[in-house]
Amino acid sequence: MLSKIRLFALLTGVLFAALASAQVLVDFQVAEPPPVPKSAQTCTMMILERTFGNSYGDPEIVEYTPPSDCGAVGSWAAVTLNFTVTSNGTQYDRLGTFTFQNTEIWRTSTPEPTTDGIIWTYTKDVTRYIPLFSKPGMFILELDNVVTSVDNGQYATTLYATFYASSEECPTAGQSSMIVPISTMLNNTGNVASVPPAFSINVTLPRNTVEIYAELYASGNGDEEFWYYNTADEYLSYLPPDTTYGGGPFREVRLLVDGQVAGVAFPYAVIFTGGINPSVWRPITSYGALDLPTYFLDLTPFAPVFADGLPHEVTLDVVSAEANHTLNQNWYVSGLLQVVTDPSGKPTTGKITTYDVQPYAVTETTASISGTDVNVTVKAQRTVKIESTVVSGSGMTNNVIFQQNLDYTNTQYYLNNTYIQNVAQTSSGSVVSTHNGVPVVTDNFAYPLYIDMTIFPSIQPLHFYTTFDHSYDRQLVPAPFILGSTINERQQTAGYFTISSTGNSGNGTSNNTFNYVDLKGNTYTRDVDAAYDVITYDQQSGSLATTSLPTFSQASIPPPMPAARLPGGKGPMVVSKP
Repeated sequence: MLSKIRLFALLTGVLFAALASAQVLVDFQVAEPPPVPKSAQTCTMMILERTFGNSYGDPEIVEYTPPSDCGAVGSWAAVTLNFTVTSNGTQYDRLGTFTFQNTEIWRTSTPEPTTDGIIWTYTKDVTRYIPLFSKPGMFILELDNVVTSVDNGQYATTLYATFYASSEECPTAGQSSMIVPISTMLNNTGNVASVPPAFSINVTLPRNTVEIYAELYASGNGDEEFWYYNTADEYLSYLPPDTTYGGGPFREVRLLVDGQVAGVAFPYAVIFTGGINPSVWRPITSYGALDLPTYFLDLTPFAPVFADGLPHEVTLDVVSAEANHTLNQNWYVSGLLQVVTDPSGKPTTGKITTYDVQPYAVTETTASISGTDVNVTVKAQRTVKIESTVVSGSGMTNNVIFQQNLDYTNTQYYLNNTYIQNVAQTSSGSVVSTHNGVPVVTDNFAYPLYIDMTIFPSIQPLHFYTTFDHSYDRQLVPAPFILGSTINERQQTAGYFTISSTGNSGNGTSNNTFNYVDLKGNTYTRDVDAAYDVITYDQQSGSLATTSLPTFSQASIPPPMPAARLPGGKGPMVVSKP
């Protein structure tokens, strides 16, 4: 329950919204400031500057050269990227990908602009990619946008990189020996692959490879944007046409080496700012909309496989719980391998001693049907256990055990002839990898998602009401040289949206609680609320908190919005996907 002061702030903000004059809206995603050394010498350089108008198939491509005024190249204590964007007019949200040295290092999306204009800034910690920033190469920002007489918003972007020089007080950040992309390897566009079908690439690693850590990027788009609303094929015919798509709601991202599953991920449901009810995602976006989460696996058990120096097929795909494991179009995927080599230069030896992995998760689909009410439940369980002995050229033996235990449940409630569409989804799991008994990768997560949507067809103009309760709880150590952290984030929103020939409109409220702590002792908490495009309450604390005091910004009466995107493209609310 909201405290009295937060309730007062909420009501005050609503009053401001009704009375205030127009001004630029500041959008943001709740997240921790990067845990960078405050006392380090810094140098900042512009990477790119570009306004994305009609930019489909026309990414920004620039050549990067490492800075020479922040100590020795590659010796930095940290590196961050600052992305600032302005836009005004009417426009849909768009997906953006940052590709560097043929490796995706950031996936983002755009908030939808207003007539008076919006601005947002996001600073991302990219310290784990220092091996890429240590050499010249190509930097690509793909942000496909379409401008028309109606959807006239353009996105004016700038991207800066800040390097933090190392010192005795601020030592060089831990890093791998090299980063190897799992991507399309194109030089004229972003390097993400669209699946299905599965994407494969041949990868050759140094023969003295002793550790391998994978990072995966994956997001549902097109008919897969609202994958958690997709209904199992077996029961799709019980719903009116165009209610939703088939293929079921369960999604598993898989990484395979030479056709063998090496690890999987149950993805977090990122909701883009035009998703379902755009009015509840301004000015606070859904969690992950500006910085989509990634997924980490330990591929070290396969080091002896790669140590033969020959090409090995690495595959990324996304599968469902359907009988043939197929899904709709499409997911965008990519990945990278953080590779650690042995200083001796001699070949690694060893072998996989235990491989207890099934090709697919164990799933179950059930339903309850009564008149026009259709309730469908999909459950999934996944276990992975791979053990390996890895012997370095220096003679060190590493006994590796990589394990995953994941659970998933999704129940969809289609009631009152589908004018009520609710989803209750829980995805959780434990991932741990030990090297000689010492944990080096951990990922304990829970991603509960609850959506209630009610459509009022008898009221004109047509409108609907939604509530969201979405959490991201994750204790993560991606690799021994990457800073581990624990994040607990919960976002609760409510709002309406109206479809009208004279212009769409809506209003919403958002309550966000965020807590961050990392293995270096950095902390950050933030409680922030919004109502009707106004920040009504904002409190932050912790070692990473900024010194600026929260302010209650003002906003104008909500301007017209683009059409909402709903599961299955129901009725007049269908729009092109980002």
